[in-house]
Amino acid sequence: MLIWLHMQQNRPMYFLRRAFAIAILAAAFSAADLPAQQQSIQSTPTQVLAVLTVKDGVQRDQLMKVMPGEVRATVQLYLDGHIVQWFSRGDNKGVVFIVDCKTVEEAKSLLEGLPLIKGNLASFDYMPLGPLAPLRLLLGTPAQ
Repeated sequence: MLIWLHMQQNRPMYFLRRAFAIAILAAAFSAADLPAQQQSIQSTPTQVLAVLTVKDGVQRDQLMKVMPGEVRATVQLYLDGHIVQWFSRGDNKGVVFIVDCKTVEEAKSLLEGLPLIKGNLASFDYMPLGPLAPLRLLLGTPAQ
């Protein structure tokens, strides 16, 4: 009886763990590996991850000359709703932004005007983000 009760109490967590594991496995396969009927599961990008990296050889005093303008421009992008989240990189080599853009090109047009980029002191790497579409496999519903 105690085992049954324990299983019932942990049932939501069991489902979530299992769903997460299946989603991770499904995401590991590319669209080319999926059968034709499942290739439509790919998600539409909803945001863009932008990772700024300070270029090798850039001195701290070079950065400090540009930072007041960089901070103002970045805060303005945030206040305008373009930057949704921002983080400092754990390796202290730059920052990470989640930008409210549908395409990498749109994100580039916003971020390439920042002073660090215009001054050739840093560069961005971009990655489109979207919902974890393979979760649709768990629901058994086709992608919309």
